Amino acid sequence: MWFGFTDFMEELLQEERSIMESIEKDRISKVRKLLMMSANKRIRLSKIHHTRLLFGIPEDFRDRVAKYPNYFRTVVEDDGTRFLELVNWDPSLAVSALEREFMIDEDRVKKAFKFPIKHGKSLDLDEIDARKLNLLNTLPLVSPYSDGSELDLWTLEAEKYRVGVIHEFLSLTLEQRAYIHHIVEFKEELSLTKHTYQMLQKQPRTFYLAGTEMNWVVFLRDAYREDGELIKKDPQVVFNEKLYKYAQMKEMELNSGVR
Repeated sequence: MWFGFTDFMEELLQEERSIMESIEKDRISKVRKLLMMSANKRIRLSKIHHTRLLFGIPEDFRDRVAKYPNYFRTVVEDDGTRFLELVNWDPSLAVSALEREFMIDEDRVKKAFKFPIKHGKSLDLDEIDARKLNLLNTLPLVSPYSDGSELDLWTLEAEKYRVGVIHEFLSLTLEQRAYIHHIVEFKEELSLTKHTYQMLQKQPRTFYLAGTEMNWVVFLRDAYREDGELIKKDPQVVFNEKLYKYAQMKEMELNSGVR
């Protein structure tokens, strides 16, 4: 007895292979950026594997990293734990999505955040000082590619770093969103605190939180239209949506050659 895929399934598999080959460099860059954001520039390989679907990383990524010795090295600890470490820092990758947006529309990005600062209402500030105070109240100026572990945990600077690092983390995901367990997975690497939910609640212009405090998902607002549709879709997302559509079709529709 012989078992095999139909021609239709073979076409889908070939399309998937082609997509994964075309986006490999992008996925490599995503992992490099994650490592660059990490406190010690290293992440357990098991964490990357566990969250691979979030970032669109292929199943065999642990084998693929061997092709990029200039970017990564695998280190095995005495207890057998395997870490992926960054080999070279790339300044061109150390530019956050917020920084790129800021270059295009400074005013819009500054309005995306609000960090209340207590100060006397009677301050007589000139235009330059008023602008500096406005920046303190708005845009996260601390790069997510700086070392957040060196910041005083409860300062404004540290909060701006954590907000910025989560924004960058989400911008690297396939669908610009993540569940709590995805974020907690990288709590140590990204120098986050147990108050992440409350922190994000204070930034409703940028983040949308769905669910409860114990089981929530956070979305980047600007990545979605009002109808909840992603504005810019990764090729893998488009392919996954196609698979979902085919899964809803009846056998007769598939056999008729509907694409």
